[in-house]
Amino acid sequence: MTKPLQIFMEYKVNKEYINEYEQAMKEIIEVLPDYEATNISWYVADDQPHLYVEMFEVPTTSHYQALKKLRRSNEHAIFSKMVPLIEGGAEKIHCWAFVRKES
Repeated sequence: MTKPLQIFMEYKVNKEYINEYEQAMKEIIEVLPDYEATNISWYVADDQPHLYVEMFEVPTTSHYQALKKLRRSNEHAIFSKMVPLIEGGAEKIHCWAFVRKES
């Protein structure tokens, strides 16, 4: 059985779009499970203005690659809502996938 991947997404939101972004994120969090994302968490930095992080798990690398592409896309009806709100646009949506190490 393969271990799920822990996904981290990090980006800065333009301060004038915080309200729009937070509304878009409510919709995004609702549709992420459609892509087999689980254990979804969403954070705002305490020490860096307008920096947000999302964390969730997906079952495979293929799921990660597909979601990474969709989240940076202007084509998806829901995910595309946040792209214009990010400082620097889609290329500034940073994504990483990690596998849990057992001690």
